[in-house]
Amino acid sequence: MTPIEILNTWRTFAVVGLSADPRRPSHSVAAFLMRRGYRIVPVNPNLTEVLAERCWPDLRSIPFPVEVVDIFRRSEHVGPIVEDAIAIGAKAVWMQLGVVDEASARRAREAGLEVVMDRCPAVELRGAGSGGA
Repeated sequence: MTPIEILNTWRTFAVVGLSADPRRPSHSVAAFLMRRGYRIVPVNPNLTEVLAERCWPDLRSIPFPVEVVDIFRRSEHVGPIVEDAIAIGAKAVWMQLGVVDEASARRAREAGLEVVMDRCPAVELRGAGSGGA
């Protein structure tokens, strides 16, 4: 699937590393996705709520299905997140701009997940003509 196909197919995004600081890219991207009708599930062990949504400490703690795992963590931290995404039955892993982990991407694909690396869903949506933030 292309990034746009992922965005058009799945609507529930667990955002790993979501910050409560509105100046951080994770916050602005998650808020943008929310405005576009996506369900955002914050994942950050240091917070209890972000964007008026309950924040979960890790992917395995989320008690409902998540379709896309959107990763706002440094590349060296991606491996365990991808393993958790596989374990919870996510459909796709999306690594944000600057986040690249070829080995984890290969592992996710082998487990049947779609993978996007070094791209941003907000940028993809804007490029598809859905307007600005």
